[in-house]
Amino acid sequence: MKVSDFNYNLPEELIAQTPIKKRDESRLMVLNRSNKTIEHKIFKNIVEYLKPGDLLVRNNTKVIPARIYGKKETGANVEFLLLNNIEGDIWESIVRPGNKLHIGTKVIFGDGILKAEILDILPGGTRKVRFQYDGIFNEILDQIGLMPLPPYIHEELKEKDRYQTVYARYNGSAAAPTAGLHFTDELLQKLEKKGVIIANVTLHVGIGTFRPVKEKTVEAHEMHSEHFYIKQEDVDKINKAKEEGRRVIAVGTTSCRVLESIANEETGKVKQVESDTNIFIYPGYKFKCIDGLITNFHLPESTLLMLVSALAGKDFIMKAYEEAVKEKYRFFSFGDAMFIA
Repeated sequence: MKVSDFNYNLPEELIAQTPIKKRDESRLMVLNRSNKTIEHKIFKNIVEYLKPGDLLVRNNTKVIPARIYGKKETGANVEFLLLNNIEGDIWESIVRPGNKLHIGTKVIFGDGILKAEILDILPGGTRKVRFQYDGIFNEILDQIGLMPLPPYIHEELKEKDRYQTVYARYNGSAAAPTAGLHFTDELLQKLEKKGVIIANVTLHVGIGTFRPVKEKTVEAHEMHSEHFYIKQEDVDKINKAKEEGRRVIAVGTTSCRVLESIANEETGKVKQVESDTNIFIYPGYKFKCIDGLITNFHLPESTLLMLVSALAGKDFIMKAYEEAVKEKYRFFSFGDAMFIA
């Protein structure tokens, strides 16, 4: 399967640079897989498409302000993007300029409230970094760090919390699970009042989610790995839904990847686990757990576009994307949403 089969023409002006004023007033494209119809709605209309008993599974990871700017002892400016916490105060980080940050280099951030030393150069050019500080690391990041916005967003984010879901709970992501950005507390309350059940998973989104597929064939691509866990109470909700034949709907590709990583081949049931996943879902994949997906519009030739094509069918997805461009939907992280039912 060629990667170029997942290309589409996207005018640059359709890439959303800022979040919409009200989260749940973004547009919503509804794809019905059974009769291949496409409807155009507003996100808060999702209430009409979810039924009592449906189980909504969302990713409650929290984005850390992982982009920090500092100075070497020579006074030269540097930039770190924290990717994942290896252990204790040791992190994997993307560093710039990479050719100037060798093993042993020391860096100072925020007038000395945070210090770092490069311990090792990892495969792919990232660095193993040890931090030193007084106090609480996440509080220091809140003071000096910036949200690690995707590379296609060029405008400054005025409110940090807009790159965070309203239910974000556990620190660890270098990027937001963006399908969840459309939900408000009020909308979630409406859904629960209707009888929709909510469960959580936690997958810490890595920056690898933005890395382009460099191979020519889909099958040759090696997927990045991300850390996740799921609590027993959420396992019980999912398994009860599978037993009773109720729909399991993932909020975002990250929730989908967790569920499909741990689901039983036969029953679709899941187990309590903490692990890493590098599951790569593309057309031909047989879904074991999820019955529907709420997602955003994804980059051309991306693994996320391949995932939604596996669920809805490649031809149907490409037709929907063509229509989204024609109807001037907003694309990517701060863009509009799609519900694959």
